Amino acid sequence: MGSWQRLLLLGRVSLRVGGVACSPLGGSRMLVCRRQLSVAENETFKQRRTHIMSRGLPKQKPIEGVKQVIVVASGKGGVGKSTTAVNLALALAANDSSKAIGLLDVDVYGPSIPKMMNLKGNPELSQSNLMRPLLNYGIACMSMGFLVEETAPVVWRGLMVMSAVEKLLRQVDWGQLDYLVVDMPPGTGDVQLSVSQNIPISGAVIVSTPQDIALMDARKGAEMFRKVHVPVLGLVQNMSVFQCPKCKHKTHIFGADGARRLARILDLDVLGDIPLNLNIRETSDTGQPIVFSQPESDEAKSYLSIAAEVVRRLPSPSQ
Repeated sequence: MGSWQRLLLLGRVSLRVGGVACSPLGGSRMLVCRRQLSVAENETFKQRRTHIMSRGLPKQKPIEGVKQVIVVASGKGGVGKSTTAVNLALALAANDSSKAIGLLDVDVYGPSIPKMMNLKGNPELSQSNLMRPLLNYGIACMSMGFLVEETAPVVWRGLMVMSAVEKLLRQVDWGQLDYLVVDMPPGTGDVQLSVSQNIPISGAVIVSTPQDIALMDARKGAEMFRKVHVPVLGLVQNMSVFQCPKCKHKTHIFGADGARRLARILDLDVLGDIPLNLNIRETSDTGQPIVFSQPESDEAKSYLSIAAEVVRRLPSPSQ
């Protein structure tokens, strides 16, 4: 077992919750409690929980060396969030070559960044026992996908997931970054809350298709960030329109301007539209994102425009 595996405590975690010892069961990583809580222990647990909750939210601590954090989120999976996060990071670098950009993938169950950024291998450890990001296309990248086998499912319960996320946030040597783009998992669960409450976030970008089903969950994502006082920079309407490459006829497969209607309801801006385009899919699957491989294409220019809109809405970085 390598040092990075020991660092993340993969498969060797022993947890103790309210006096109950729990351990992972074989390869399934499922936690089995050795005995049930007694009535007295259950009451003690409730008292401890009440005491912890009375302290309020955890104090946010910046990630060392990172000036501004931009989270890319969606309420629903499959709307192109990771593709948007990757191309946004590359577009930020392309728009201003003087800026140092990082990309953090906290989608523990379904990491996409390694494939999209054409990266493989395990991160090395620095002298201070911090993981060093992998680098490609000028972007420093860290993902759970670097720490597990590509085809291995992460069958973990909440406590182990939160431990992994904490280490991805706190035990990475980013050096000095102007922007860290964080690819969040879909939904509004523990990971989203933990990231939002533990590090200062400069702004959130919500990605959705124009489809009503996707917009319902996108709205929940935007409202969640507002509840935890994270500024929502705006919406990205992904897969907005399909243009036939032969006859040039345009079809709104997922509906027309749904994200714009939602933006008006939420009093938010639409940062830009990304079409449903074969080149975006192919370049993502081959690990050559379109902003890097086809910078003069209309699709790449859409991402560059969105990146400019994001920067324009960010607060001034604290010195």
